Amino acid sequence: MSEQQVRVRLHVNGVPREATLPARRLLSDALRHDLGLTGTHVGCEHGVCGACTVLLDGRPVRACLLLAATVDGHEITTVEGLAADDGTLHPVQQAFRECHGLQCGFCTPGFLTTIAAYLDENPDPTEDDALEAVSGNLCRCTGYQNIKKAVLRAAELRRQQSEVRS
Repeated sequence: MSEQQVRVRLHVNGVPREATLPARRLLSDALRHDLGLTGTHVGCEHGVCGACTVLLDGRPVRACLLLAATVDGHEITTVEGLAADDGTLHPVQQAFRECHGLQCGFCTPGFLTTIAAYLDENPDPTEDDALEAVSGNLCRCTGYQNIKKAVLRAAELRRQQSEVRS
């Protein structure tokens, strides 16, 4: 008996995408294996580590806990979609670079998407807020101090960009 296939239509990083997938295909696997977006990492496969975090209609979700078929018609932003089309880094990416917020890099995509969404809702975090923002993501290298600095620096960069535009 073969597995049921479903047609899934998504907007991934602003691009309409379609794929016929096994009905039980996880979103993380669909992104990585069917759409070739390998920036989304899969760590624990239980939604605990946060490495697979993507944005679903702008809100962070664990892609390893969602079936791709359940997000049909929605907007997905992966780490590949954070930078501008011209390659300009997202403020969170720039802040991670400046503050050495990544070590081995495995967890970084999940941190970047989580923080990007967090700063949309909380543009002026305190140090405690910054730690709370990343408390659901695990870093095996324990680089939390630099990640906390990166959250605060990203908020600063976003404020500077807002000032330039106004």
